[in-house]
Amino acid sequence: MFWVLLLLLAWAFAGTACTRLCLAAVHAAAPDAAGAAVDQERAHALTLYEAAFLSGGPARVADVTMVSMARQRRLLLAHTGWATVVDPRGHDEIEQSVIGAIGPQGQSRIQPVRARAAGAEAVRRLADRLERAGLAVPDGAGTTVAAAVRQVRAGALAVAALGASALLLPLPTGTPRLLVGLWFALPLILSLSCLAITRFEVQPYSRWASPAGLRLLDGLTRRPAGDERSFLTSVAVRGIRAIGEPELRAAFTHRDQPWRE
Repeated sequence: MFWVLLLLLAWAFAGTACTRLCLAAVHAAAPDAAGAAVDQERAHALTLYEAAFLSGGPARVADVTMVSMARQRRLLLAHTGWATVVDPRGHDEIEQSVIGAIGPQGQSRIQPVRARAAGAEAVRRLADRLERAGLAVPDGAGTTVAAAVRQVRAGALAVAALGASALLLPLPTGTPRLLVGLWFALPLILSLSCLAITRFEVQPYSRWASPAGLRLLDGLTRRPAGDERSFLTSVAVRGIRAIGEPELRAAFTHRDQPWRE
């Protein structure tokens, strides 16, 4: 009756994984319930920094801030990967964080500036505000559903492997192998059903934005382009690949001299 022990182990894998997926889906839906109430209020109030954070996190906020300052000639971004302060007066706390990340000499490599500005207190406060509004996924929760889905997939593979092992083992006399296979098919069906339901029912989550945040971002991308605001919004949503100026884009992609701290 060793196959019964394998069956119990298969049920343990499938049951644990499916339970975790259900709990993760319920927990992940909680921020959306709060965010849905503010969708209409914030439909036209999503700031550039908020759009950048919801699209690409703290690093995207630093990127769009530097691009905005460069377009206003208050920051020089060289294609060689250096940032030089032209106007040391930041218009808001995010810009002040970027200027502070460049340092008192007024010049620094872009990559360390990007990293330091992304970790600034001003960006953390921005993240906290978005989380409280239900637009951003709480820290660490953005990948919870995805991790649970991966566990269910692994559980399904484990059930299949255990079932195959049980069928290859010598069975007690009078125990049909078909019956053993059907017993193992039950936890396998449970795992596959959870994956199928998740594919169609669980709302998509990005690493940073909740479904409410994703809906607001989708509204931003539908606005007509052509002005400076639209350009910066495109950078906030799509990242530096949206920059049409080759030299400005090269400033962020330059890697010849890696920085060290």
